Amino acid sequence: MSVILAVDEGTTNVKAVALDPAGTVLASASQPLAITNTAVGWTEQDAREIWQSTLEVLGRVAAQVRGSEIAGVAISNQRESVVAWDRRTGAPTGPVLSWQDTRTARRCEALVPEHGRRVAEITGLPLNPMFSAPKMAWLLEHSPNQTIVGTVDSWLVWNLTGGERHVIEAGNASRTLLLDLESVEWRPELMSIFGISGDVLPSVVATTGDFGLTRCAGLPEGLPILAVMADSHAALRGHGGGDPGVVKATYGTGTSVVQGTGAELRRAEGLASTLAWYDDGPVYAVEGNVRYSGSALDWTARLLGCADAKALGVLAGEVMSADGAVLVPAFGGLGAPYWDASAVGIIAGLGAGSTGAHVARAAFDAVAHQVADVIELMSVGSELPDEIRADGGATASTLLMQTQADTVGSDVVVVGDADVALRGVAALAFGRIGVAMSDVEPSRRFTPEASESERAEARRSWADAITRSRG
Repeated sequence: MSVILAVDEGTTNVKAVALDPAGTVLASASQPLAITNTAVGWTEQDAREIWQSTLEVLGRVAAQVRGSEIAGVAISNQRESVVAWDRRTGAPTGPVLSWQDTRTARRCEALVPEHGRRVAEITGLPLNPMFSAPKMAWLLEHSPNQTIVGTVDSWLVWNLTGGERHVIEAGNASRTLLLDLESVEWRPELMSIFGISGDVLPSVVATTGDFGLTRCAGLPEGLPILAVMADSHAALRGHGGGDPGVVKATYGTGTSVVQGTGAELRRAEGLASTLAWYDDGPVYAVEGNVRYSGSALDWTARLLGCADAKALGVLAGEVMSADGAVLVPAFGGLGAPYWDASAVGIIAGLGAGSTGAHVARAAFDAVAHQVADVIELMSVGSELPDEIRADGGATASTLLMQTQADTVGSDVVVVGDADVALRGVAALAFGRIGVAMSDVEPSRRFTPEASESERAEARRSWADAITRSRG
């Protein structure tokens, strides 16, 4: 029996599983990851911790299965975050700049008038500090000579192969602002805009391309790295997506809403066009990124003295609605479809009778409204999707999932499996060795209960609050 060791390196934790072709989890292990805010808009992680935690969970899982059965390794990783390290020693030369980091916002704003439209034409992305190139430039400016850069997948592959491979998976590369979406190659014109030379960048490799073999203490030597995917792209694949029939939302620290477009490169104002994966050929998608969803619930929980987001849900359940209160969690600006780095977080609509429970309820509403903003934009010129396929930790909240269905006006189908991204990348890894993997099945369905007039009024209140947030 063939087994894939799949690891999902996320923003706040890293998890590994051993999967067989039936999708059975034979072993699993996880480890939390620290994330720090060293200044306003500065969000960092430790590259060494990311690598050591990834190695540890992979090693723990490998120890629970027979080594002779392990066909290879598959990697799913957080996107846009950037690592810089010494090409000779492999030691990090600075912190990991998280995808949430906005220290380069002014630099991006200065570049937009002259280069914004051109960058979007080539990359499918807005010139925004969420993406990798501005972070790469910042790290290189603050690092010594001999520094090379990459996204988190590059860092993990470098370490897994003992420094033999400095590569980046094509889908991850499409999130950097440096990749030509049509040719799937680095574009010198873009490198010049951001002041990044080609010799510090990793080579672009297909999703199921040559990532090398494991050569590191703690894992069996010589295991092929069969597939690498950005986490949101892996989740789309885990849902069986890739064509316009599937719209998925992954509820994590932020929320990634993705609609596959197959081999067609579709462009839409306010949305990002991206390369989901490259196997036999390119599979594209359109996407909207919500910067603060799960983290917005965590923030509100801290504000109200709740232990965690689950306790916040209990508090929110004490009232039937937010009673006019609206929270806009633009703590680091707004992502899609506004792409406004200057937007600020606000709580509006409070009255003398407002309580903590109303604010808690408004936090859940805020997550649902941000996702609805993206889905409505995806649906311009066509009907809303019949259903949204949801995954991620926050889908455990019945309140959030029902609120989402009511806010969009479509069914929300939850995949009751937290490993959907792992299953997505494992499916491609199995395909690399000629083995088909079973698809994951949905477990819960939420049908809209709000009336059209209730939905319209809620959306109007949200739009008004967004306007206030943007000044």
